[in-house]
Amino acid sequence: MSASTGISLKVMATLSSTLMLACVKGLDGALPVGEVIFFRSLVGIMPLLIWLKCHGSILQGIKTRNVKGHIGRGLAGTCSMYLSYLSLMYISLTDATAINYAAPLFTVLLAAVVLREKVRLNRWLSVVAGFAGIVIMLSGHLSLNGPPRLTVASLASSVGVLLALLSALCTAGALIQIRYLSGKEKPGAIAFWFTAMTGATSLLTLPFGWQLPQGEQLLLLLGCGLFGGLTQILLTLSMRYADASLLAPFDYSSLLWSVIIGVIFLGTLPEKITLIGASLVAFAGIYSILSERRQRQRAAAVALSARNETANLTPD
Repeated sequence: MSASTGISLKVMATLSSTLMLACVKGLDGALPVGEVIFFRSLVGIMPLLIWLKCHGSILQGIKTRNVKGHIGRGLAGTCSMYLSYLSLMYISLTDATAINYAAPLFTVLLAAVVLREKVRLNRWLSVVAGFAGIVIMLSGHLSLNGPPRLTVASLASSVGVLLALLSALCTAGALIQIRYLSGKEKPGAIAFWFTAMTGATSLLTLPFGWQLPQGEQLLLLLGCGLFGGLTQILLTLSMRYADASLLAPFDYSSLLWSVIIGVIFLGTLPEKITLIGASLVAFAGIYSILSERRQRQRAAAVALSARNETANLTPD
């Protein structure tokens, strides 16, 4: 197995994730979001448990000593999921996918503020370029009438954009927490406790009007859960064959999948302004990832050279 296997699994994971969101979009708000998330969690946890069982003991796979860390990751991820699913009621799948590209940009900001990480100039430039792309995308949902005053072209569209941006911010918070947990917890435990928390919190919405799903609705709910669970497994497997920094740029393949799925299954075409803005954000993110990867490789090479020189100077 090689890095190409990891990349293939990562691309498949982005396809699976996009199909999950397409199932949510296909429901078109007919069912309460809490009910959708319950089915996504209940059905999605089943393939995850089967996968854990095939790789040993389920209990060992989900065992944790960091309850607080999982609660923090779970709350941020759950908020992101609720906001993302709500945004799909108001904007297209492609728009929601593209706006979610703001998550890595928010992650850089949060890493600098919360984790006190040193952020290099090239990453700040990527953040600026990425937010410029976000502004370009948002301009497709706004209209300029008269002197410097912005008028909302569509209230529903603006609500969807705001929800998607808030979802991206929560996703960034979840990514920061995952970064903290990754060195201490097994990937299966991180995925399991997140899914368990989303399922548990969704039950709190039961008194607010859950409905019995019918026909196509039930199929879409099952699809949402299956694709969600499959995404978790594919992402975990991809990390076995390739470094995270190598895989990260392929997150942006979701834009291509969202366009294809939107055209074939949802009958929607993305606006040119959305594709232009999303492309700028994607290029900014990929540049930042590749730049950081090169810097780490150079640092590793320098460290290795220093160790070799020290070894050569050490008397036998």
